[in-house]
Amino acid sequence: MKLKEGEAMGERIKELRKALGLTQQEFAEKLRIKRNTIAKYETRRGEPIDAVISLICREFNVNESWLRTGEGEMFIQLPKEYQLLEWAGKALSSDPDSFKIRFVKMLMSLTEAEWELLERKARELVSGDDVHKKRADG
Repeated sequence: MKLKEGEAMGERIKELRKALGLTQQEFAEKLRIKRNTIAKYETRRGEPIDAVISLICREFNVNESWLRTGEGEMFIQLPKEYQLLEWAGKALSSDPDSFKIRFVKMLMSLTEAEWELLERKARELVSGDDVHKKRADG
């Protein structure tokens, strides 16, 4: 759902929360505020103070201009390096027996020669996909 310019900040907060796939309770817990406070914002019975706006922006990487006015993109685009660090943090905080953890640990143990082999194999897979796509398109 794309909000029109001029709609209330509470509606943008709700759009943000839904984009993140969070309930009001989950959203509030991440901000360390009460669920009914989020409900008040979303139903226009209250406006967040500047400190809460800053907290929302920092916690969820939200563009403050978008949150306040509806202008611009919802999220701030992070450089790829930061995106990688964010992904690694989430992956490493998952279940210790998860595939993500096992895979990251395996990557951490690779030698330089094994990294080179992995790169060659990845390139072969990608170029093989291109060949299959061309055949399907042709």
